[in-house]
Amino acid sequence: MSAPHSDRIDAIAVGDVIVRVRDWAPLVHCITNTVAQNFTANVLTALGAVPSMTIHADEVAALVESADAVLVNLGTLDPERRAGIEVAVAAARDHGKPWVLDPVKVNRVATRRAFALRLLKSQPAIVRGNTAEMAALFPHLGSDGTVVAVTGARDSLSDGHRTVLVDNGHPLLARMIATGCALSALIATCRAVEPDSLLAATAATVAWGVAAERAAEGEPGPGTFAVRLIDEIGAIDPETIERHASLSRG
Repeated sequence: MSAPHSDRIDAIAVGDVIVRVRDWAPLVHCITNTVAQNFTANVLTALGAVPSMTIHADEVAALVESADAVLVNLGTLDPERRAGIEVAVAAARDHGKPWVLDPVKVNRVATRRAFALRLLKSQPAIVRGNTAEMAALFPHLGSDGTVVAVTGARDSLSDGHRTVLVDNGHPLLARMIATGCALSALIATCRAVEPDSLLAATAATVAWGVAAERAAEGEPGPGTFAVRLIDEIGAIDPETIERHASLSRG
């Protein structure tokens, strides 16, 4: 069965996904980096989602079953999280829950890369990482309809047939810990309400980039920027997205 495709991927469609997140308040279960947990939870809550963060293998399956989407982030790959990730991915597969993989630092640690490659066999809806991380997983990406989101100065997102380029964002994102982790959680949040994985990933990426541009007005330092970023993702709306979105088809 082929994945659903939206008729359009543009600023209006992006704004509609954000509205649905606010209307539906999806539950997103996040197994993520320890340094990212608090920031990620605040970002998702600001947008209107309901985050859960439990990593213990005894509880993860039940939480995934009740969730609308799942994030698996490899940033802190300690034994407890590794066990929790395996349970979460199996539960997501068993219950038909979309899940997103953030393969943090797989380009630097061989065992982490091997674990990520094994997880890819369970078909995440979306994989998001930076250029080096995604290159380490090539050519195992995109052959099964999984959306590949490579983020950086220009973000490139593709499902193997359609490609979207996003030019929103700000250099301050690279001077803060956990902004990429939070984006991956936002992608999972948008996928919870939008079955087209490419549109979902695009919506989160554009909204995050626009929020960053607005948060950076007045040239704040990284600490002030972090607070403003949460404020701006909480205030993001379709009108703001339509005015500031910079996306094109590749």
